[in-house]
Amino acid sequence: MFHNSQAFSGFSVDDIAAAKDFYGGTLGLEVSEANGMLRLHPAGGGSIVVYPKGSSHQPATFTILNFPVPDIEEAVRGLAGLGITFEHYAGTPLETDAAGIFRGGGPLIAWFKDPAGNILSVLQES
Repeated sequence: MFHNSQAFSGFSVDDIAAAKDFYGGTLGLEVSEANGMLRLHPAGGGSIVVYPKGSSHQPATFTILNFPVPDIEEAVRGLAGLGITFEHYAGTPLETDAAGIFRGGGPLIAWFKDPAGNILSVLQES
């Protein structure tokens, strides 16, 4: 039924203008806007819809976007230099180091939030 469908994912934010500035300006993604919503256009193709929910927005409690990077140390330093704060999960199975990088098995990964509180990550490519 859906073998020819170009499915896409989406998530909500409480402020479209702040999201556009963050995803386009801070993170440098290509962003388009139509009908009060954003579309993020990552380099690998496809798109992601970002839609407004205003005061009824609830941030995702899980990672909604992962950005694979060749060098996580460099990516974390660069993002921190742009004012991004990394999450620290001390005393949990996802405990991170001082830089905010999880090194406990699997890919190296560091989590941060968008202005709406949604969780994003950078992760070391294999």
